[in-house]
Amino acid sequence: MVEIALTRLDTELPLPTYAHPGDAGADLHASTSATLAPGERALVPTGIAIALPAGYAAFVHPRSGLALRHGISVVNTPGTIDAGYRGEIKVLLVNHDLHDSFAVERGDR
Repeated sequence: MVEIALTRLDTELPLPTYAHPGDAGADLHASTSATLAPGERALVPTGIAIALPAGYAAFVHPRSGLALRHGISVVNTPGTIDAGYRGEIKVLLVNHDLHDSFAVERGDR
């Protein structure tokens, strides 16, 4: 397993976690709240930064439940975090729902 250095930029948020043993991806948490109107995008910070080894990348995928129930997705799916990037991981969300706004609350996965 590759070790990844992680910096907590917001110590009040939980670290990324795996929902189930054997999961390939860990859940990130929103460090701010935002409301997305239908068709709107929002850049949501996660309160963490990582340092990947050279030659590696991390990917941000949308949560299937948010897509199914609310029409929420990641704009540039998958979002790519290259090995050289050391800033805060932020997720660019979009609300594809035609009628309803969606609220992201601090701490949401």
